[in-house]
Amino acid sequence: MSDDHTHVQEFFGARAADWDTRFPDDGPAYAAAVAELGLREGDRVLDAGCGTGRALTPLRAAVGPSGAVLGADLTPAMLQAAVRAGRDRDGQLLLADVAALPLRSHSLDAVFGAGLISHLPDPAENLRELARVVRPGGILALFHPIGRAALAARQGRRITPEDLRAEPNLRSLLAGSGWRMTSYVDEDARFLALAVRED
Repeated sequence: MSDDHTHVQEFFGARAADWDTRFPDDGPAYAAAVAELGLREGDRVLDAGCGTGRALTPLRAAVGPSGAVLGADLTPAMLQAAVRAGRDRDGQLLLADVAALPLRSHSLDAVFGAGLISHLPDPAENLRELARVVRPGGILALFHPIGRAALAARQGRRITPEDLRAEPNLRSLLAGSGWRMTSYVDEDARFLALAVRED
């Protein structure tokens, strides 16, 4: 296991048990972000880096009983917290690395990633892997329940020009990884970038 993986597992493993209680008001923001994906009944969607599975319930509601919802995370403790919360009823949980997903190419209609991009060890390569599993024309949503400035203030830091989620940086990163950005919102109340899988 790489040092990046170990760091991510240690960071989230230590916080998994009380993750949901630390952020109790995020549910409506997750539901609103999922709604912007435009999912349809029967679609197949992955919550990449699903954590405790807070997006799984709105994703299931969007794709209905005939759709497929998968939640993949690298940290066993996060997946265990998702099971304790009963979210495994809304989607199949996978202990998996988004850098090497155990999924067929072009097998999904969409990927949802909450707080994902800042934890990717190789963002360009990892976004290419997400593009691999999504059909051409499929959607990627990169989401955070608060915007970049609010998150930086919460963490006691400043936003730098190198921030991957800055619009020009993210647009370029996505374009080089098989995606075309179609929408970008960075407000105090949320961050949401949508992209379409190129042919």
